[in-house]
Amino acid sequence: MGNIEDSGKNGSKPKKAECPPDKIIYDANMGARICLETGEVLEEQVIGDEAEWRAYTPDEKARRTRVGGPISLSRPNMGVDIYIGSFHEGSGKKIRGLSKRIDMLRLQRSFRMGRTLSSLEKNINQALKILDDLSTHMELSNKVREEASKMYRDATQKGLTRGRSIESVVAATLYAACRKLRIPCTIDEIAKHISAKDNDVKREIARCYRLLVRDLDVEIPVIEPELFVNRIVSALGLPDYVTVEAIKILRDAKGKGTTAGKDPSGLAAAAVYLAALKHGLRRTQKEVAHVAGVTEVTVRNRYKEIAGESGNKLP
Repeated sequence: MGNIEDSGKNGSKPKKAECPPDKIIYDANMGARICLETGEVLEEQVIGDEAEWRAYTPDEKARRTRVGGPISLSRPNMGVDIYIGSFHEGSGKKIRGLSKRIDMLRLQRSFRMGRTLSSLEKNINQALKILDDLSTHMELSNKVREEASKMYRDATQKGLTRGRSIESVVAATLYAACRKLRIPCTIDEIAKHISAKDNDVKREIARCYRLLVRDLDVEIPVIEPELFVNRIVSALGLPDYVTVEAIKILRDAKGKGTTAGKDPSGLAAAAVYLAALKHGLRRTQKEVAHVAGVTEVTVRNRYKEIAGESGNKLP
């Protein structure tokens, strides 16, 4: 890899020796360098140095040249901010001399004191920090973060966050983003990571979610129960053929109208439970309900409905 001591100047992670240089690619959408072999993100917030435009003359090239990192809605000020650095010049050379250093400290202090944020900016910055923590704990992609951040910014501009808990609104935007992008997720899973100790936190998230969908005109597609199957099967440690069988059971039940109006996670849990029993793999309803985030009663009722419609004998 060579000498890479200066790879962390912009807050980036140092490259590891096991990643060959020819296997490292630059993702312009994420602003990151990624290793194709390990899938590891080696550097983040990389300033793009590749042009996506064409220039045929030197003057045209000079007019179109620009610098800067990728803009992100999930960062304060969309990732574009102004700050006064430490004791270094623009070229990276250290500032020497006590008087110059004192002047730099005075300049930094004046800049911090003179810069004021509006209540709207403070609210968005606090919400984005909560959103980043929630997304990290739930291991959600940057695409979900960007979509949730956009919803929260729109909700703030329309005054929908006034008088409501920031955590509840952030959780609602995260849930709406997952639903919009067809990512299997439930309110219960998000509520587990909320620090608030309120017993009605799930009810408040659901209320904020309905408000966002109504006032922001968010188009929420119907979540198919098949999307939950793979996660439930993996959590239970079942083989892949159980996934295939469970999806087949769900599609047969959908054709007979059994799944209409039912919770997709409960349907997926019942299908996995029935598919496991068909292959002689015993899992209790309590285990299936726990990993699916539903109650045992839901699994039992959906299981009886699906098995009854398919004409199978209940084990």
